[in-house]
Amino acid sequence: MREAHRPLAVTYTYEGRTHTLDDYLLRTGTQGFVVLDGRDIVFERYVAATRDSLFQSWSMAKSFTSAAVGIALGEGFIGSIDDPVTEYVPELEGSGYDGVSLRDLLRMSSGIAWEETVDVPPVHVAASLGYPLTAMARQRERGWEPGTRFEYTSMNSFVLGWVVAKATGVPYHAYLQRKIWGPAGMASKALLGNDSNGNSMAYCCYYATDRDFARFGLLYLNGGRANGRQVVPASWVAESTRPSAPFNQGYGLHWWLGADGAFSADGLGGQRIWVSPRHGVVIVKSTLATLVGGEETDAAFEAVAAEVARTRAARLTSAH
Repeated sequence: MREAHRPLAVTYTYEGRTHTLDDYLLRTGTQGFVVLDGRDIVFERYVAATRDSLFQSWSMAKSFTSAAVGIALGEGFIGSIDDPVTEYVPELEGSGYDGVSLRDLLRMSSGIAWEETVDVPPVHVAASLGYPLTAMARQRERGWEPGTRFEYTSMNSFVLGWVVAKATGVPYHAYLQRKIWGPAGMASKALLGNDSNGNSMAYCCYYATDRDFARFGLLYLNGGRANGRQVVPASWVAESTRPSAPFNQGYGLHWWLGADGAFSADGLGGQRIWVSPRHGVVIVKSTLATLVGGEETDAAFEAVAAEVARTRAARLTSAH
């Protein structure tokens, strides 16, 4: 990436009211905001932080896990995402995950009895206090028929990370470093959340700079290519960023789907890596917490991307 800052006079309309980008960033308590026009950093702002600050990903991490699955699939360590999870993690035989496919995990249709807002906090606390996530996964029970509906379940993402580690024979965090972080050209070290037994969470809790989060978005904007090599299979990038099931057109394979082909990795409190192939733009937002909903964020990001595309076109026209 290279710095190519330029002014962005952005306004957007939401629920009949016009807002400026500055107003949006202030109201959402945004600490880091990076906008890429292709590989050019055209806008960057930090509040009580710097470009070297490590921000918490929360569930944006799930999209990295999707990428790791796609790479392992491309390398032949995973035969098919329609394989049952127990083919790779036999420890889950007899649990609620028995008979669940990797595809069901990726599209959040595992059938596990789970309520995200209720189940995540105690699981998170238990993991930090020494109870292994692997044991907690084995204790999950079947709640409904897999592959029949969408139910956002962070434990699914942990199990996918477990699958990657078992299939490749490499710890999840090491596989991510070798196959994504290094090849994609991340400039800084990242911290990956583990339970106290060393099991990578895979569902949350990466700490990285916003520029490196933007590099991940750029990797997907470029069809999985970075630095002259195919890091994530192009077919996986395409498959994981389109609707994965008739019962949820807004979710791919661990990616959220927006309008006009846009897709995003979203995290608790308003964290987001947003990619717009239509505009050739990547936007990263880090914040402590926000009360602004996702629909307004979509409107703001779309306005930013449209303005970036407009100014790009204007600069190209003036150059000729």
